[in-house]
Amino acid sequence: MAASRKQVQESFFSLMAQATRQWRRVLDRELQPLGLTEATWRALLHLARAPEPMRQKDLANSLSLDNSSVVRLLDSLEPAGLAQRMEHTDRRAKTIGLTPQGLATVAQVEGIAAQARKRVLSVVPAADLELAFHVMTQISESLADAQELALLEGGA
Repeated sequence: MAASRKQVQESFFSLMAQATRQWRRVLDRELQPLGLTEATWRALLHLARAPEPMRQKDLANSLSLDNSSVVRLLDSLEPAGLAQRMEHTDRRAKTIGLTPQGLATVAQVEGIAAQARKRVLSVVPAADLELAFHVMTQISESLADAQELALLEGGA
């Protein structure tokens, strides 16, 4: 028997959060041979995908971490040879760059993630996956609009 609209609405975001946690656990397990934790591989991907070198506070925002957590994270990435803090034109704000080894590691992460994604999503028919993508896009836009509206109205 199909779930009612109310049941779907009540459990939708919990299910989405659960799927996200499970996906991260899958990646975490697959990336362990590279010596990466979820915190490190996520930081590397955010740095690699940024259109320009990120400042520490930008990385903290993108990862939803506080600044002290990002400092500890960078303190582990730098000695591993994956990232480096660089002087910026504004000397008060250092940017973070990936080293050649960091870029090579990101390429490995991307390859492993692509294989895992293909394996996990292979059980979903293409039409269902396209519909799910469309639905998630609509929900994401709705949430962004709601957040923007709250900011305009003076909320947080």
